[in-house]
Amino acid sequence: MKEFQLIEHFFRDHGLKRRDVELGIGDDCALVNPAENKSLAISCDTLVENIHFLPDMPASALGYKALAVNLSDLASMGAEPAWMTLALTMPRVDKQWLTEFSQGLFEAAEYYGVSLVGGDTTRGPLAMTITIHGQVPQGKALTRAGANNGDWIYVTGTLGDSALGLDILLGKQQASEKHKSYLIGRHYSPTPRVLAGQALRTLATSAIDLSDGLASDLQHILNASSLGALIDVDKLPLSNALLETVSKEQAINYALAGGEDYELLFTVPESQRGAIDTALLHAGVKFVKVGQVCAGEKLKFIQNGVPFQPGFAGFEHF
Repeated sequence: MKEFQLIEHFFRDHGLKRRDVELGIGDDCALVNPAENKSLAISCDTLVENIHFLPDMPASALGYKALAVNLSDLASMGAEPAWMTLALTMPRVDKQWLTEFSQGLFEAAEYYGVSLVGGDTTRGPLAMTITIHGQVPQGKALTRAGANNGDWIYVTGTLGDSALGLDILLGKQQASEKHKSYLIGRHYSPTPRVLAGQALRTLATSAIDLSDGLASDLQHILNASSLGALIDVDKLPLSNALLETVSKEQAINYALAGGEDYELLFTVPESQRGAIDTALLHAGVKFVKVGQVCAGEKLKFIQNGVPFQPGFAGFEHF
């Protein structure tokens, strides 16, 4: 199967067709029509075999996750997903793999309202790059730089499950049948908090998605805002599956530094704490307060009221 046949068969006429796409796959460029008074939010993520995913990862899960991690970036800025391009590099054409990969990709795309409008296919080691575009009302986007001294720090969902799921796949940890599928599922199929991000646009002062671990990602907000923070590790949201599979100390370290949770971390002033409850309830997302922004430029942790030192650092790309 040649390149254009591959694109035609697996990608061109599949997935959601948005009305704001004037020209999609098949030309030198796509043409889209952004809404008035909206800013474009653009993000790009690459997944490389043996770096970001294991060779035996199911193709459908890989297609879903490739888009989900990009959607999480849009969520952290309060943007509404709209369009994407896909650059797919493969060592060979495997029709069954492509069928399953595209099914997973379009499952996520249709659920979150995203149209595939272009991309590229090449031969080489398996890797995929998605560039996603979203829209956010002008002046309303959440960023990393808005936190203020005294703001409360919240996170959505539970933390550490994905990293433990990966370690189970790698044979580094064992889990009961009761928890194994859940933990691996959290690694394969993260839930981008798109609606939560939109609900936070007028309430939060800063936000980031948790891709490299809370300790690393919160530091990005603190660096951008020139502030410090104090995190109470006893307040970290930990699932029963995590707590029943590893020790409490290991669970805390997974939550702080495991990475690939793709939950949202955001800061909220005291005046908006009540409004947050209502907004995220409507978005259907659980959340919990884990700490507070403070003066200075250090990120500190406590447990039972005394200083706590995490057991390992967050993920580093280089």
